[in-house]
Formats: sequence, C-alpha cells, structure tokens
Amino acid sequence: MSRILIIEDEETIEDLEKDYLELSDFEVKIEHTGDAGLKTALEEDFDLVILDLMLPGMDGFEVCKKIREVKDLPILMVSAKKDDIDKIRGLGLGADDYMTKPFSPSELVARVKAHMARYERLVGSLQKTNDMVEIRGIKIDKTARRVWINGEEKTFTTKEFDLLTFLAENPNHVFTKEELFREIWDMESIGDIATVTVHIKKIREKVEVDTSKPQYIETIWGVGYRFKV
Repeated sequence: MSRILIIEDEETIEDLEKDYLELSDFEVKIEHTGDAGLKTALEEDFDLVILDLMLPGMDGFEVCKKIREVKDLPILMVSAKKDDIDKIRGLGLGADDYMTKPFSPSELVARVKAHMARYERLVGSLQKTNDMVEIRGIKIDKTARRVWINGEEKTFTTKEFDLLTFLAENPNHVFTKEELFREIWDMESIGDIATVTVHIKKIREKVEVDTSKPQYIETIWGVGYRFKV
C-alpha cells in the first residue's frame, strides 16, 4: 500500500484529506508542524508528501527545500495563498504541483494518483539497465552499441560490433566462417567468406594487445574461430 505524508496544521483540512485518501487505499500519516513533518519525511519512507505552505515553525518552502535535498519523491504543495509568486517559488524549490485552498478533495486524490503514476513510470524507466556483456576487460553495451577495451572506448562498424558480440555471447564455441557469415550477414556465404576473415582481422586490431598472439578471438585452423574465456 502506498504511503502518503500530510504536513498540515488545519485539523479540518487534514482530516478531510486523510479520509478521501484512505478511501482510495492510501496509507496516510499526519504531522502538524514543519519541523515534525520534515523529521518524519526524512526518517520514514513515503510515496508522496502533501505539504501546506503556512506551518508553525518551519514553513512549507523550507520543508520542501530540505526534503528535496535528500529525497526524490513527489511533493504536492497546498496553500491558501493565491499569489503567483508563491506558486513559482514553491515549484522552484522542487514541489511537483501547487494547489490553492479551497480545493475539491476528489481533485486532490486525482492529482495524487497522477503524480504517483508519473513518478513510478519515471523510476521504472531509470531502473532499466542496458544489456551488457563483460569478459576479461571487454565491456559491450548491447543497448547503446558501444564497446570498451580495458576502460577505453573503441569504435566498431555495425558488422564488427555484431560479430564481436555474437562471439562473446557464445564463448568457447567454435564457429566456421560459413556459420558466422550466415549468422551475422543473414545469408549464405556463396563463396564470400573472406568477408568474415577481414572483419575478424579488424576486430583483433581493436581488442588484442598483440594480434599475432590473440587472447580473445582464437583461430582454429581448418575450422573457424572461437572466443576464449
């Protein structure tokens, strides 16, 4: 269940907000001062904060600023102040939205749901990690199609990248030139398997310290090539 922190000093408003949010299956906690609200926000895990602007002690602007310095979660600021300067200041300090009192409780719930859904999508997209292949100093980012050799990025043509990746993903497997041509060029070799030899040579020049004594792509005479691990 998603948790929401309400930092509000007006009892009638906080109770109304709490009731509507709990009816929408949110778990709600309330703090009545800026100092207590900030302490709770930093010490506990919440999915969203509803923050009043005018609070006893530390005001909502300062609370918002200090929360944003430590945590990245949706902050919905509410206030009786209608001045644009307050709205601009609140959003500038890191609030995701600004609602002016009085407002409809159903609108509050709708905005809470919208901000949480947006945040979940954002976090989900950030958590997607690139598909990586790493073997003995070679790092291949399949998603970005980039290659690093012992920390130094190297440039590969499309087919060089595809061939290197295929071999690295199938280590210790010996492939004939015909198999590699069919796999990477997606066609029968038709006597053109020299293309594979040329590409292997180009790849070795980029990944091997000594191309005469390859440590990665090994030639199996009379058969083909394999990627050693």
